[in-house]
Amino acid sequence: MKNAVFTGVLALFSITLSAQFTGQIPTNTTTGGSSDMGAVSGAISSLLGPINEADKKRELNYDEFRGSPYTSNDFQSTTLLYKDEVVGDIFYRFNSLNQEIEIKTSNSQDEGIRALGRDKEIAIMIDGRPMSFKTFIDKTDRTTNGYLVTLVDTGEYKLYKRFYATFQEGLKAANSFAKDVPAKFTQYVEYYLEREGANRVDYIKLKKGSVLKTVSNDKRNALKDYIKENELNLRKEVDLVEVIRFLNS
Repeated sequence: MKNAVFTGVLALFSITLSAQFTGQIPTNTTTGGSSDMGAVSGAISSLLGPINEADKKRELNYDEFRGSPYTSNDFQSTTLLYKDEVVGDIFYRFNSLNQEIEIKTSNSQDEGIRALGRDKEIAIMIDGRPMSFKTFIDKTDRTTNGYLVTLVDTGEYKLYKRFYATFQEGLKAANSFAKDVPAKFTQYVEYYLEREGANRVDYIKLKKGSVLKTVSNDKRNALKDYIKENELNLRKEVDLVEVIRFLNS
């Protein structure tokens, strides 16, 4: 029975990528719930190309690019969930540039690659924590869709982690004494906070003052003392998680 459900979820919530990535590709994230299908450059298209040729093309263009659009170039095992129910085990690779979870049912190089549907009821497990598609307010105060990993999910405050990447075009050397600057991908991590009843997920700066402003007045002084007494560094994820758990205690 579980195999039938697993097959059904993949059929309903995954798509073939070979046609999607021919020509232009999506840039970074989607905004306001609609796809933002702009062209980054012909260079990226040649790097990623049709998704079933991505590995081959990356190999051929390795010297032309720095970094990667993936948090990991290798497919890793994970558990697939739908509405918090375990569906089965798959292999995934997260494209943080396009906010796309690429999936396989096995780790065979011969198997085609598909993208997990951007349905908010679908999640995969990342280091024991769920990653799912969500709507949030980014650091530019823009409503954005993308994938967030849930770090703290119980209590008044919920904490999320976001992986995203940017792409920078390469530059040709101005003269024979200079060197070309290769195009590059850069990976970033951000954190987001959701307060119970607020009905929104907001970007949070990893500074004590910024965190204190996001909490209710009755907890602000207690949190300030807690951070000081325990010498917590909010730039460390483990300390940030401890702060949110303190707020929920």
